[in-house]
Amino acid sequence: MSNGKKLESAKLSCELQAIASAVYDTAQDCHGDARALLALLRQLEQLHREIRDGAFQQSLPDNRQALYSLLRDIEAEGGWPYIERMRLQAFLINVEQQTATENSSEAMENDSSLRW
Repeated sequence: MSNGKKLESAKLSCELQAIASAVYDTAQDCHGDARALLALLRQLEQLHREIRDGAFQQSLPDNRQALYSLLRDIEAEGGWPYIERMRLQAFLINVEQQTATENSSEAMENDSSLRW
């Protein structure tokens, strides 16, 4: 890798780290606010879609050797980036478990208050 490419790579790495830090900070600011966190996740998903369908597709190689090289890099670096959506069923199970935990905590509090 040439010095120019190393500098570009280092700059990109710093920019990506700054973006990641901004997203983490925003998530921390939204801690406990499910609607705000959902809005953040939706924004990230929208950005992913726009970049994938726009700039990424436009920058795909136009010959087999370059495409093969890109695919090799994708595999070497951890595969295709994917934003997984939480399944509604898993979400509902999580809510049920949380409700059951809260109900059992309330029942224990009520039991202990009756003893006094």
